[in-house]
Amino acid sequence: MNFTQLRSLISVAETGSFTAAATRVGVTQSGMSQALAALEESLGVKLLTRQRHGVELTAFGERALHHARAAFAHLEAIRKEAAEATGEEAGSVRIAAFPGVFATVLPPLLRRFRTLHPDIELVALETDDREVEAWLEAGSIDLGVVLNPSPDSDAVPIGEDAWVAVLPVAHRLARRGKLSFADLAAEPFVLATGGCHVHARTLAEAAGLSLADVRMEVRDWTSAIALVREGVGVSLVPESTLAEKSKGLRTAQLDPSLCRRFGLMASPARMRSRAANLLIELARKQDNDLSGRMRSP
Repeated sequence: MNFTQLRSLISVAETGSFTAAATRVGVTQSGMSQALAALEESLGVKLLTRQRHGVELTAFGERALHHARAAFAHLEAIRKEAAEATGEEAGSVRIAAFPGVFATVLPPLLRRFRTLHPDIELVALETDDREVEAWLEAGSIDLGVVLNPSPDSDAVPIGEDAWVAVLPVAHRLARRGKLSFADLAAEPFVLATGGCHVHARTLAEAAGLSLADVRMEVRDWTSAIALVREGVGVSLVPESTLAEKSKGLRTAQLDPSLCRRFGLMASPARMRSRAANLLIELARKQDNDLSGRMRSP
């Protein structure tokens, strides 16, 4: 048995769900299931039973949980004493990002970091994308997530998000699977900014277009989507902001496609701490792993 298996057993017992436990630990649901199955196989006894309302421990699982918690506590104590012996400081990391990132690509990275380095404090600050850049320049934060970083910058890619058209279900363009930006910009429009300087209006200007008839301008993507559902107009939003339930809506890809990219960057005006380096390296490993999977046949 190993550290991951013990942590998985404890998390499942406390949450009653493989999904919630996997989120807490920072692994995939299938990875957690495999870890617990391997633990059961090594012990030769069932620890968990699936119920309609979730997962429950068996009688032996309850006894094993007590030992797992004690063993986990001892492993944590060993790790902490080893850190002290080597002079390692836990420290903290101040990281800033804009709202869309905190809701999508950043949480899995931060969960994984907390799992690997539970003694390092993460201070998360939410603001708009321009202020993130200003804080980085001033050295007010250790790390920041920047929007559409320059290819020659030191930013580590942590994700991207396609722009998609959102239309009322009865709109005359709603049956099309793809739309040109020119077609979309000519319609009555609901403009959302999401707290970023890159949005439908600036994208249109970059393409030599203009939004002909902006009926409403809001900050929140969710508000824009709700207004589209009510028939106020069409909109352009990041794909990740779309709710699973899209009753009353139609979506379409842009042709040619557009996306926004996110990069994790360290402040050039601040000496990079060991804690900040650890988070940067984790992000770089995550990006390398993803790139490797995409290249695999």
